[in-house]
Amino acid sequence: MNAVRFHHQGPPEVLQYEETPDPVPGREEVLVRVRAASLNRLDVWVRSMLPNITLPHILGSDGAGEVLAVGDGVTAVHIGQRVAILPAIFCGVCDHCLAGEQTVCDCFQLLGRHRDGTYAELLVVPPTNLYPIPDAITYEETAAMPVTFLTAWHMLITRAGLQAGETVLIVGASGGLGTAAIQIAKLAGARIIATAGTDEKATRLMTLGVDHVVHYHTQQIPEEVLQFTLGKGVDVAFEHVGPATLPQSLQSLRSGGRLVICGATTGPTASFPIREFYSRQLSIIGSMAGTPLEFGSIIQLAGEGKLRPVIDRVLPLSHAAEAHRLMEAGQVFGKIVFVPD
Repeated sequence: MNAVRFHHQGPPEVLQYEETPDPVPGREEVLVRVRAASLNRLDVWVRSMLPNITLPHILGSDGAGEVLAVGDGVTAVHIGQRVAILPAIFCGVCDHCLAGEQTVCDCFQLLGRHRDGTYAELLVVPPTNLYPIPDAITYEETAAMPVTFLTAWHMLITRAGLQAGETVLIVGASGGLGTAAIQIAKLAGARIIATAGTDEKATRLMTLGVDHVVHYHTQQIPEEVLQFTLGKGVDVAFEHVGPATLPQSLQSLRSGGRLVICGATTGPTASFPIREFYSRQLSIIGSMAGTPLEFGSIIQLAGEGKLRPVIDRVLPLSHAAEAHRLMEAGQVFGKIVFVPD
């Protein structure tokens, strides 16, 4: 098969489109022909700096395709079936998994991070990671959803408990994760304040249903939030940028507000005023990935037309390095999707 691999970490140029051995499904495994994959910020981190990557390595957590072959013991899927790929792999037997808390599984793995991923023509996964694709959505749309929609759903609905009538601040709103969070927050009945770096992105965010946009290059986020909320602040701040925005997100919270965070794009550490944190009774909530039950709900809602990924462009898989450069330059609105050459 053809795949995009890197043999050492570095800039986008280390990504090589090359022939690799075809994977073979073992017992209770499924071989999927990948019809579409998509780019996530995680792919950039794995390619450039994350430790303990087995080399050579195939990137990619997001994907959709069709079942090509099944190993012994597989009965839940059938050859030719269109399937969405759950990016997280769980053991299914630890106390966390048995309690439905798979995101803290003792053996948690992500495709494209801990094992070879979806930047390939073929992929082997457990059948529990495959979900039927509704007829109403394409392979490309499906592949643009797993990491971003699953992460945003787990953050906003499960961890932060966002309720109808509440106000949420979404920073980094123009990326795949941000545009997913906007749709989920709208579905929950929340008001949305989003941040953008350009007028063009601000306009596009408004078309997604955002109630107010803060231009973070020319405006102060907390000041704009307080003005829009009549001095109250937001109920929930949706964070994945890290130290560049975390202090402003905390300042934007109302007393008793919740900040939920899943990433650290601008760095691994940040500081905050401790007295303000406890005196205003703020909550900081960590979140990562999502559960199989949540993933099934997202795919069902997409089939019903209630969720739709924002796709910036579709590129051949061999153009993966170009896609990484675009993401690092901040020139992407929504998701970049890959299809086989």
